[in-house]
Amino acid sequence: MQPPAPGAPVNPQKSRTGLHRLWHATRYSLDGLRAAWHEPAFRQEALAALVLLPLALWLGRSWVEVALLAGSVLLLMIVELLNTGIEAAIDRIGPEWHPLSKRAKDMGSAAVLLSLLLCAGVWAAALYQRLFHG
Repeated sequence: MQPPAPGAPVNPQKSRTGLHRLWHATRYSLDGLRAAWHEPAFRQEALAALVLLPLALWLGRSWVEVALLAGSVLLLMIVELLNTGIEAAIDRIGPEWHPLSKRAKDMGSAAVLLSLLLCAGVWAAALYQRLFHG
């Protein structure tokens, strides 16, 4: 592999502008979603979202409630994607055990746990309100 020509960007995405940049960024994002589909945790969350997002329209009594319900589900998926990215980057560095690698992976996992608890809490409160104080 030859080094880039002097003055040439290392990353071709950096030199793209306008719709050309948007087109490529969209393709990269879709590639990321396809890659995430191979992760069991993300796949489970995505399948749950197929049920929960339409259910949010029924359960929420205002656009704010619908946004909180749907947003908590989407936030969980976003955090899962970020955690998977952290894990992939750490694994790319090397398979050997290192305390900083463990720390990064543990923090990513903790972020997923907190977003899962937030999602469960929002949904539990909304269901309680709908079913018992309707």
